[in-house]
Amino acid sequence: MTDDELVALYNRRLLPFITRMGGVVIGVDSAAGTCTFEYDISTDYCHSGDVVQGGFVTAMLDAAATHAVFAAYGGKVNNVSSLEIKTSFFEPARAGRLTAIGRLVRGGYKTAFMEADLFDAGGTLTARISTVGKLARKD
Repeated sequence: MTDDELVALYNRRLLPFITRMGGVVIGVDSAAGTCTFEYDISTDYCHSGDVVQGGFVTAMLDAAATHAVFAAYGGKVNNVSSLEIKTSFFEPARAGRLTAIGRLVRGGYKTAFMEADLFDAGGTLTARISTVGKLARKD
């Protein structure tokens, strides 16, 4: 499957919580093991006016990281279960357009190490996750 076909496939299969947050896959690079999501977050996911709650930030980043694994493994992985997630918050993520870029750092047969960054519309890095996931393989 080409990377453009993967983008279309992932967008057809997005989980409801991602679409409720205005999430859409905008890019995949299967050779590099990356996946980029764009979100249009409403204030429904915020506290203190327009600051996105940290759990939602983590969910957006986790989705980008796991989809990077799906792309890198070429359809051989059908689920990634989180074993550990560390979220670092650098700036408040505010309602509006946010971009999450996930990447596979290192993958094995049963586990994958991933990272993902969240940027605001101005390109400011607002948060990063470092995560380890258990892979459910199709083979």
